[in-house]
Amino acid sequence: MHPEIARELTAQRGREMQARAQQAALARTAGRVRRALRRGTGPSTASSGPERAEEFVLPAIPDYVDGSFRTAPADEKVASEAGQVPASRHAA
Repeated sequence: MHPEIARELTAQRGREMQARAQQAALARTAGRVRRALRRGTGPSTASSGPERAEEFVLPAIPDYVDGSFRTAPADEKVASEAGQVPASRHAA
């Protein structure tokens, strides 16, 4: 195997292992926090229940593999391109 290809494969594996280690550390931290919250010794245990839920922000999850988001509902877009009215808007 060519030395540059072997070097690149080794570097890629190193990056993947580092990313996997970071994810594992994050999972361990999340588990510790959940466990501490169940026991009542976690960070900011004065507020619990719905108040704590408001603090959590769910990140946006892309609709497509390339990381882009759907801008309009698919059924309306397809129906408008075909010149038809979507089934949800039929009268009777």
